[in-house]
Amino acid sequence: MSFSTLVSAAVLAGHLDDPGWRVFDCRHLLTDPEAGSRAYAAAHLPGACFLHLDRDLSGPMNGRNGRHPLPDPLLLADRLGEAGVSAETQVVAYDDAGGAFASRLWWLLRWLGHDRVAVLDGGIDRWLAEGRPLVTDLSGFVPTVLEVDLRDWVVSSEAVRRNLDEQCFCLIDARSPDRFRGENETLDPVGGHIPGARNRFFRDNLDADGCFRPAAELHREFLALLAGGEPEQVVMSCGSGVTACHNLLAMAIAGLHGARLYAGSWSEWCSDPARPLVCPMTAASAQ
Repeated sequence: MSFSTLVSAAVLAGHLDDPGWRVFDCRHLLTDPEAGSRAYAAAHLPGACFLHLDRDLSGPMNGRNGRHPLPDPLLLADRLGEAGVSAETQVVAYDDAGGAFASRLWWLLRWLGHDRVAVLDGGIDRWLAEGRPLVTDLSGFVPTVLEVDLRDWVVSSEAVRRNLDEQCFCLIDARSPDRFRGENETLDPVGGHIPGARNRFFRDNLDADGCFRPAAELHREFLALLAGGEPEQVVMSCGSGVTACHNLLAMAIAGLHGARLYAGSWSEWCSDPARPLVCPMTAASAQ
C-alpha cells in the first residue's frame, strides 16, 4: 500500500525500519533560514534526512524569479537519489509548521513524477504528542537513481498576466488575509496581491491541533471558493510558491485534482513594477 497525501504518526512509526520508506525533515523558518538545520541537529525523527528549503527545495534567485524559485528537477532528483529515493520508495515529509514546508517537498516529488509521497499529519509536534522518540544520529542510505518524468504543472508569470484578460483560470493566494490585503508585509518589498486573485489562507486547512481537517470539510470549502469552477482551472500562489503547495495538498486530500502552481508567486510578480497589482493604498489595480 502506498500513500499519496497524508500519513499518521502511528502508520509512520510502523515503517521506520522499512527499507522502502524514506523520511525527510523539512523544518524551516523564513526569518531564520538556518533554524531548521539546527533543529534537525538537535533532534529529529529516526532515520530522517534533512532537506533545506533554500538549498535543496529551491533554485537560485536572480531578483526577478521570486524568493523560492523551483529547483532544477534533475539536481533535485540527484539529491533525493543520494538519500536512497527510487521509483519504489514511499517518501514521508514532515515539519513543525503544520505542513507548510513539508508540502513543498510533497508537491516537488509529484512534479518530478513520483507519486509515493505523503506528509506526516501534524508533523513533529504530533509525533511528540504521541510520545514517540527522536534521535540525534544521522542515517546513511545506499544511493540510487530517481528517474524524472516531469509534469506540466507550473504556470509562468506571463500566463498569469494573460489571464488578467482571458480569465482562463482562478488564481488562489495562500497568504494570510492581512498580507493578501497588502498589510503587515515584512517579506516582500511591495504589499498587495495579483488582480483577480482569491484568498485561501493555508492555515485554514488545519484544525486546532495542527492536523489537516477532514476531507469532506476541505472539499466543501474549496468548492465554495471555486464558485462553480473546476479544479483543473485553479492555479495556486502565495508569497514564494511554498505555502501554495499546502493548498494543493489540501485539494488533493479533498479529492479535487488538477490544480497547478504559480511558482514565482507574489515575490516574483511584484519584482516587476510594470505588472498590475491591488494594494490598500489604491484598493484598485495600478500600473
